Amino acid sequence: MKKTILALCATALVCGCANNEAVENPLLAEFNTPFGVPPFDDIKPEHYMPAFELGMEQQKAEVDAIVNSTEPATFENTIAALDQCGALLNKVSYVFYAQNSACTDSAMQAISRELSPKLSKHSDDINLNPALFAKVKEVYETTDTAALTKEQKKLLQETYKGFVRSGANLDSLGQAKLRELNSEISLLQLTFSQNMLAETNAFQLFIEDEKDLAGLPKSLIDNAAEAATAAGQQGKWLFTLHNPSVMPFLQYAENRDLRQKMYEGYTNRGNNGNENDNKEVVRRLVEARIEKAKLMGYYDYATFALETRMAKTTEAVCALFDQVWPSVVKKANEELKDIKAEIRKEGKNFEPMGWDWSYYANKAKQAKYAMDENELRPYLKLENVRDGMFLLANKLYGVTFTQVDSIPLPHPEATAFECKDQDGTHLGLLYLDFFPRASKRGGAWCGRYRNQTYVDGQRKAPIVTVVCNFSKPAAGQPSLLTADEASTMFHEFGHALHSLFADVHYYGVASVPRDFVELPSQVMEHWVFEPEMLALYARHYETGEVMPTSLVEKLEKSGKYGQGFATAEYWAAAWLDMRFHFLKEIPEGFDVMAFEKQVMDEIKLPKQIAPRYRTTYFNHTMGGGYTAGYYSYFWSEVLDADAYEAFKETGNIFNTEVAAKFRQCVLTPGCIDDADVMYYNFRGATPNIEPVLKNRGLK
Repeated sequence: MKKTILALCATALVCGCANNEAVENPLLAEFNTPFGVPPFDDIKPEHYMPAFELGMEQQKAEVDAIVNSTEPATFENTIAALDQCGALLNKVSYVFYAQNSACTDSAMQAISRELSPKLSKHSDDINLNPALFAKVKEVYETTDTAALTKEQKKLLQETYKGFVRSGANLDSLGQAKLRELNSEISLLQLTFSQNMLAETNAFQLFIEDEKDLAGLPKSLIDNAAEAATAAGQQGKWLFTLHNPSVMPFLQYAENRDLRQKMYEGYTNRGNNGNENDNKEVVRRLVEARIEKAKLMGYYDYATFALETRMAKTTEAVCALFDQVWPSVVKKANEELKDIKAEIRKEGKNFEPMGWDWSYYANKAKQAKYAMDENELRPYLKLENVRDGMFLLANKLYGVTFTQVDSIPLPHPEATAFECKDQDGTHLGLLYLDFFPRASKRGGAWCGRYRNQTYVDGQRKAPIVTVVCNFSKPAAGQPSLLTADEASTMFHEFGHALHSLFADVHYYGVASVPRDFVELPSQVMEHWVFEPEMLALYARHYETGEVMPTSLVEKLEKSGKYGQGFATAEYWAAAWLDMRFHFLKEIPEGFDVMAFEKQVMDEIKLPKQIAPRYRTTYFNHTMGGGYTAGYYSYFWSEVLDADAYEAFKETGNIFNTEVAAKFRQCVLTPGCIDDADVMYYNFRGATPNIEPVLKNRGLK
């Protein structure tokens, strides 16, 4: 892009002010580290706000230069220039938000609250700048697109559409109201997430009597003893609401009263009437989203959100739900009969409740298949599973992962790996951070410390991070994963490959739709427990022996058991998300928990099953990211189940030709093509729902 003297001067003035600050603030300097990773140990909380402020100033100067240019508006001096502006702000944002999710503290949370309205205003100042939109619109309406590459055409379309969806066509009063709503929504989402983390960390169940540990795996007991000692309660056992603690407790603890305490603690997060209660946050957040949708000319927020997704319409999501839900409820009720039978076997006759499901479903599974998931764990040593997923990537795509030492780490427990392509080309860096801690939000995710881009015609590789909350080993013991944790590792690694393989020239075409983004991750889960794959990585942590054939066969036979519950709790949450965002107004006295119950009653969800995420801790939708979009996991599962069939149809699940096509059509091009086009380019057909129904035992 050609720059005027005025633009150069403006940028020089801003950068000149930063020279002295950069000496003290590592965020303002080049990262002179291996692979250009952030110098984590040098970055302090007090460095972030000045860097954000300067980043916003620099981007404002760059936008002003675009607006004030006297040259005719072109793709290069307007669209491309806008896409590439804000380098410092992007750099600081990636580091801050990745660290705030995985290594937060009170100082980081305070910064995020201070930042929220400032970044909202900064974004609106760009998106609602009438002179800037006029230039974008001019390029959109007058450019001869025949002279543009496919990638440039898509960027032009996405840029114009982004301005329109951000309110550029609203009048001044409408834009003022939109600014208020954007700022409020941003802060409410942040408040929800911080409250949820506080609620998760606040719950502690100390057990003093050893007999109350009956049924629990030794590894869980050992971890609980260490946790209690760390909390100053030596000689006791501490259980928390972090998944590696609460989930096996509910599955194995014989003490029903204690299961109830854990279950109710877990399912009432954000619903305890304390300073971290999320009910009013949700009520106002849903209301503000409705107001925004109506201001933008939509019936409801779901309609607004889905417009840019693969599903396109609320009708498409409803049709998918209607297609699968009857079979899901039928399957769940069949499993409920098994649970009641197990209760009767014990000579008891109580009505099972939510805190009984995992415990008795596990007993039913053992009775039907002689299968105890704890049998798998000795073969799922964390390092072996990790090496297995690296080996899978190598067999499919020819890439390698090599551990890198003497490199800054986002946390002392994290590890770093360089990814190289088949020809030795550097593709990117991958951080792995596996264990729970109070400073880390729950769940598992894949993020970035730097996005893939191009600088001076050269590909700048991404820095990717996979963050999990797996079972932390007791002192001197290895980390032995559950089957679910092994699948989660492969899942998040699929997201990582999507980032590492990315090869686009513009930020504006880097992201795929929310209901397509889970395809690269979920497809990886199909290999985890395939016999051919298990033979490569599932070795006993003590003997080194490969998982025996008898156990593999039991795993195959029992694999679909429990899918009634799993699919029901998932779709209950997805449907709750959609129903909140189908609302066209919030009635006076709206009670979000009463609404949740109403929705669950309408779909006849068995009372023993809670939505995977209840309203007050449903961070996917209320914290942002998957708003009116939690259905995306199943939408993508239709795609990934069908995509895996492409490998199976060749008779070789490691078929490199199919993998190369998947990489070329799905993993590399960002959103240069529409999602449905990308999938068709790979598969040569539209996705078939039959494979996912069979995988989940629904057909």
